[in-house]
Amino acid sequence: MISKRMSEKLNAGSMIRKMFEEGNRLKKIFGEENIFDFSIGNPDLEPPAEVTLELMNLINHPTPGMHGYMSNNGYLSTRNAVADKLTRSGNTTFSPDAICMTVGAAGAMNATLRAILDPDDEVILLAPFFMEYRQYIDNHFGKAVIVATDEGSFLPNIDRIAAAITPRTKAIIINSPNNPSGTMYPVSTLESINNLVNSYEQVIHIISDEPYRELVYDGQSVPPTQDYIDNLIICYSWSKSLSLPGERIGYTAVGPRHPDLDVLSPAIAMANRILGSVNAPALFQKVIEKAMDVKVDVALYENRRNLLYDIVTSAGFSCRKPQGAFYLFVKSPEPDDMAFSQVCAQHNLLVVPGSAFAMPGYFRLAFCVAESTIKGSSIAFTAVSKHYGLNAQ
Repeated sequence: MISKRMSEKLNAGSMIRKMFEEGNRLKKIFGEENIFDFSIGNPDLEPPAEVTLELMNLINHPTPGMHGYMSNNGYLSTRNAVADKLTRSGNTTFSPDAICMTVGAAGAMNATLRAILDPDDEVILLAPFFMEYRQYIDNHFGKAVIVATDEGSFLPNIDRIAAAITPRTKAIIINSPNNPSGTMYPVSTLESINNLVNSYEQVIHIISDEPYRELVYDGQSVPPTQDYIDNLIICYSWSKSLSLPGERIGYTAVGPRHPDLDVLSPAIAMANRILGSVNAPALFQKVIEKAMDVKVDVALYENRRNLLYDIVTSAGFSCRKPQGAFYLFVKSPEPDDMAFSQVCAQHNLLVVPGSAFAMPGYFRLAFCVAESTIKGSSIAFTAVSKHYGLNAQ
């Protein structure tokens, strides 16, 4: 018998994974070109050439001990490179001692939560949010407290956050650009969150999940969280910026003004070890050292965003144009977003209900798919629009 907790998790499953599996089933029946699968945020661009070249160089010219253990928080040379990159990205200086190399952003968040949570401690989540946050918190026996953002802008509502804070509040998770909405938090929002948590005697950590930091559009850039938030713990992954989701390489970075910096950094490194990942992949620590300033061709994602946005809105759906990440978060024409997703599936269109992100009445589309899929989906969106009697343009 498996544990009751795991049995419950298996029964709940993941809506995204279920839609992904349904897509694979339909592709076998109707052909891949006739299924418009926008369910999973799996980057389809290949990693930049610099990544491949450095990987080949390491394989062809190995150094002694290259595949061995290293310090719990990762290679010093890699942490120096990360600290330098963060320092150059804003006006805040990072030390390599504040960095812990992790198995992706998921590993980073789990190590962070393990380091800070006691049983029944609370973590505030700002809906809509990446659904796995709940699982990460539950992994470490914490409690998720869900606070709605402002509908339309999907920006944090400071008054609602303040009303949700209790003596058990340990952290707030922020995510900008946001999955699923694509919203990017402006400086004023970051400053407001910082002022709020600093008004409490207890230390409230701000965990900033930043895997989409480089994927921003229309000539914008993401405000560096380290310049505006004191109690900061950054969780980062190269899964999106370098198209390396399968390599599981990321880091945590504790902000230099964090009051618990001296104990928090080693606690995260210890958590990283005892959770079982032990170290981030040695080979890719070395690869990203040489690719620190490289990223995928963001212009391709921007073009896909524009194509899909035009198709969806022309079909009569209401959607805020995302500023970053690679998702559209669209208003469902009926309150039951689960029922809506089933109607879409009848037209070979696979979407993720907003309920998966604690925001019912919406649905998410991932535009990190082939341009042909986006263009071909116009017929399906038009058919769904007619089903609901929307005013298509």
